[in-house]
Amino acid sequence: MPDNQNPPSAQPPQSAPSTPPVTGGEDKVVAIVAYLTLIGFIVAIIIHMNKKTKLGAYHLRQMLGFILTSIAVVFCEFVLIFIPILGWLCILALWVAMLVLWILGLVAAINGQMKPMPVVGPLYQKWFGTTFD
Repeated sequence: MPDNQNPPSAQPPQSAPSTPPVTGGEDKVVAIVAYLTLIGFIVAIIIHMNKKTKLGAYHLRQMLGFILTSIAVVFCEFVLIFIPILGWLCILALWVAMLVLWILGLVAAINGQMKPMPVVGPLYQKWFGTTFD
């Protein structure tokens, strides 16, 4: 046998992981459920209060900002609806942008990443920095 190889019996035994993998799954559950409608957001807050995690808090802040932004878009829609064609196109663009932000936030939650939504995500973290901690 060459000198640089160890016989199979000389390899150290594999040890069990020190932390159970359930923790990561619970983190993801809160993060994902937060993106599933307003009721899902409320359920995620309740789950998060039982066991607080950084990933859960992060995505709860993202979704809180997203919900408030959606409310602002609805109010803008009341003004833009009276502007023919251009206003209607702006309304469509706003809702498409909101859909894209929601999808990107949900994908980050599914992947277990603390990745902010484009443009507004860092603002949400700044504004709601201590919320849900």
